[in-house]
Amino acid sequence: MLRVLRPLIERTTWRRWSHLVVGGALLMPYWFLAISMTPLLPMGNSLFKGVLMLVVMPAAATFVTGLVPTVRLLESSLAKELLGGPAAGLVPGSAGSWESRGRTAAWFTLHLGTGVVVSGLSLALPPAAVVMLIAPAVSWDTRFLESWGWQDAWHQWPAPLIGLASLVLLLALIVGAGALLARLAPVFLGPSAAERMEGMRAEAVRLAERNRLARELHDSVGHALSVVTLQAGAAGRVLDSDPEFAREALAAIEDSARAALEDLDHVLGLLRDDRSRPAPQATLKDLGRLLEQTRIAGVALDAEVDPEVEHVPAAVSREAYRIVQEGLTNALRHAGKVPVRLRLGTDGERLEVEMTNPLGATRGDGAGHGGGRGLGGVRERVTVLRGDMSAGAEGDRWRFRVSLPLRSGS
Repeated sequence: MLRVLRPLIERTTWRRWSHLVVGGALLMPYWFLAISMTPLLPMGNSLFKGVLMLVVMPAAATFVTGLVPTVRLLESSLAKELLGGPAAGLVPGSAGSWESRGRTAAWFTLHLGTGVVVSGLSLALPPAAVVMLIAPAVSWDTRFLESWGWQDAWHQWPAPLIGLASLVLLLALIVGAGALLARLAPVFLGPSAAERMEGMRAEAVRLAERNRLARELHDSVGHALSVVTLQAGAAGRVLDSDPEFAREALAAIEDSARAALEDLDHVLGLLRDDRSRPAPQATLKDLGRLLEQTRIAGVALDAEVDPEVEHVPAAVSREAYRIVQEGLTNALRHAGKVPVRLRLGTDGERLEVEMTNPLGATRGDGAGHGGGRGLGGVRERVTVLRGDMSAGAEGDRWRFRVSLPLRSGS
């Protein structure tokens, strides 16, 4: 019994009932229009006229009204506010296409048609139920009952039970109709399949952009911090014995920190949608400064760079710079100040990057301190450019190799 009566005290029930009553009220002008126009039609069949007046003409008029784009906005707001359930998270679709307008028109017709039925029964059944509940205790004028042949039946049938049953049925209708409309609202008022697909594509682009920014931040700032740490340690050790080298290391620290701050400022600007900030465009033309900073950090770097790599396409050059930067960072972070050998060349079709170094006290595969997202970021860059990558231990050395096509599809 409590389960049956629980909807009486739930706010959702009466909020949805309000939504249905609003629909019934909105249908009234269409009914008045149909009532005024139906007698003018040259038809003799009163039953057909009644169906036309009460059902066909109001439904057709509401459907046409639902094609107006503003109706979608109003109905979406009303559904989100009053229906709850699945409709509470309703994301309205565009009202520009005829497909969306058609769904809105169907929803508007359904809302108003269901609402007028619930509104009419809400007005009629409660008074009738009250009459039935008090029927056994009231002396009725039997002339009216006799005219309908109900005199005996009135005393035989349990009128109070019928009254209670009618109220329960009305409550069930309100709950059922409200739940049905709440479930159907996203179908009729939500985005279409094409709009959902477009939204998924936009979300994928947004996530890809955030992932790219995370890679840029990891590579640039991570490298700068690794180099700065080693340079500061080297400067501190030779501050008294070799002040010239210490000054050189401090200048390199300043350059590394400034470059990292520029990258950080750019990334934060993108996250704030500040598109006015120019993007840092470090390419292989800037590789000399990167190699020199690494050497100042105390790394014995043997670099063999083909001069032709400065002329590779800009997109490849930018990504290759970050790849070399991450390779050096990985060596510094996981192997320490060990000798690093770098080979960078091109045959006109592909750009080849190869880096080797002895394994340090920790593994060079990212298992040491510092996380291990570096090689994952490199792999993402290589995948975007449709290149090849390999990295792993070969005996007592760590070998890192990347091959990038210089032309799309090659």
